[in-house]
Amino acid sequence: MATILKADKILREFKIGDGNTVTALKDVCVDIEEGQLTILRGRSGSGKTTLINILGALDKPTDGEVVFDGKDITKLSEKKRDDLRRHDMAFVFQSVALIASMTAYENVEFGLRLAGVPANEREQRAKEALTRVGLEKRMYHRPGEMSGGEQQRVAIARAIAHRPKIVFADEPTAELDTVTSLHVVKLFKELVAEKGMTIIMTTHDPSMMDIADKVYTLEDGEIVGE
Repeated sequence: MATILKADKILREFKIGDGNTVTALKDVCVDIEEGQLTILRGRSGSGKTTLINILGALDKPTDGEVVFDGKDITKLSEKKRDDLRRHDMAFVFQSVALIASMTAYENVEFGLRLAGVPANEREQRAKEALTRVGLEKRMYHRPGEMSGGEQQRVAIARAIAHRPKIVFADEPTAELDTVTSLHVVKLFKELVAEKGMTIIMTTHDPSMMDIADKVYTLEDGEIVGE
């Protein structure tokens, strides 16, 4: 397996109101292999969301480097980081962040517009992505007419429709019941197995560990097991 994303000795510090410094991540090293589901595991406050934000170019480390697809993304300009996230990366969050007035199809198609996908490809890609997550019969329903699990599947369809090189999922099952959560993670596993996608997911749920190809455990901002 080729390494698509590598973080080396990541340090992330934050200044707080009283002038003191809080260390959120310290000496963190991870290797993300292409075509695998990697889980970042840890309790609330362990640093996993800070790490996934740095890996996904949403934040910069205080020290250390992140190499994605052969490039050190910590040295890129904000514009180039924006372009990277728009074209090569995708994000699924705990809050699905769907546009309530749009149907599932319109939410996914709008995401393709933002990614710069040509107009003559958007319809096919949107329908293909929604079918892939099992929503071919629900694509013209609005979020308010869908269950929480269906809404999260729309968010996943929106994330994969522009065919990113890597998908970041930050606690995507936190607001779902156990059965629905397992269905969502099973879908991630299928995307990895059938489409060769690379997915990094954060969770504190121990029931998800057996599904992952690789697990990094964080505690107090450090990797304590893999």
